[in-house]
Amino acid sequence: MSVKVGVAPGLWSWEGGGASFFRFVEACEAQGWDSIWLSDRLISERLSLEPVTALAAVAARTARMKFGTSVIALPLRNPVVLARELATVDFLSGGRLLPAVGLGGDDEREYEATGTTRRERSARTDEAIGLLRRLWGEDGVTHHGRFYHCSDVTIEPKPAARGRMPIWIGGRTPHAWRRVADLGDGWLASGVTPLDVFEGRVAIRAHLEANGRTIEDDHYGVMLTAYLAGSAEEALDRVATVGMRRRPDVPLESYAALGTARDIHERLQEYLAAGASKFVLRLACREEEALDQLERLGEAVATPVNGGSLSELG
Repeated sequence: MSVKVGVAPGLWSWEGGGASFFRFVEACEAQGWDSIWLSDRLISERLSLEPVTALAAVAARTARMKFGTSVIALPLRNPVVLARELATVDFLSGGRLLPAVGLGGDDEREYEATGTTRRERSARTDEAIGLLRRLWGEDGVTHHGRFYHCSDVTIEPKPAARGRMPIWIGGRTPHAWRRVADLGDGWLASGVTPLDVFEGRVAIRAHLEANGRTIEDDHYGVMLTAYLAGSAEEALDRVATVGMRRRPDVPLESYAALGTARDIHERLQEYLAAGASKFVLRLACREEEALDQLERLGEAVATPVNGGSLSELG
């Protein structure tokens, strides 16, 4: 099974503008991280880069590293426009784009601003996934669904890999697990404990069997809040200063990778045992610590794992 570790930047203001962002991106590429992931917030009082345009810039500044959306709010997007945008970035990057999609957040203003409603988001997401696949793989697509309509539509370029891209789906609810099994190529969950991953994978595989579908064994991933420090207690104290969102029902340390290299190694092993094999470490540090945390986590975690050896950690 292929185990890979990518990274997601924290909630930073990129004080140096594009230069700061690109220093981070180029450091990721140089240090051997497998991938970089950007989240999607249409409305935000804090700086939040629009992921499709930002990843197009990432594609131009890197040659090896993959990049993805974690996750893109699919019901807020027109799927024909999005299909063309994503296919263009994938084509120009030689097939390095990893689209992961989800339902979006709870802010009603985002739905109002895009002419949708929150109550429709699940159905819109399901319909849009099917239309994306058709537009990437077919010419002359005609679709008249509940929300989206097009007649004899062809988009070019198609994605780099034989006109298709794998679509990973986020979420940690039974409805999300069923969506992965019905429509997805992989599962990328955030804020999940190892037990959540185990239960989700079991449910997804049961739904897949019922559907007569399969998903690759290494297409189960998690996003983990991460901070490398001298101890787990020190890491928790530091993370508390950066305002990361937390689940109200379980403590942060139960679904994060915090502490020493050994602590983080042991946490990844717990997720591996639960069935995950793709990891995205979201850096839970202040912006001035970003490059230091990136380098230290890269040396302690990403480089040995992406080189094929978890045993080198700790």
